[in-house]
Amino acid sequence: METFTIRDLRERTGELVRDAEAGKLSVITKHGQAVFVAVPFDEVLLTSGVCVALAVKLFDEEVISLGKAAKLAGVSQNEFMNHLGALKIPIARYGADELAKEVAAFA
Repeated sequence: METFTIRDLRERTGELVRDAEAGKLSVITKHGQAVFVAVPFDEVLLTSGVCVALAVKLFDEEVISLGKAAKLAGVSQNEFMNHLGALKIPIARYGADELAKEVAAFA
């Protein structure tokens, strides 16, 4: 997630647009305070609405937890997990070291 200031909007508009086209979420600030969020205009936004699209992006970028994302989306955790599954977004994410430890524990 990228943060842009109001001044950046004038000077880096192209970058903000490219980030949105790439599916990235951006926060725009004024005097250090968040003013608005730029959510990519994609299929998730069109079919599910702003709250769900924002929750999916924040969860996918590992900014918020599954529980907080489900609450933001206004659905149960189970419903949100089903939604993530339909979008092919993994719920559990293991780093290489964590995965190796898990596999070793079963061996």
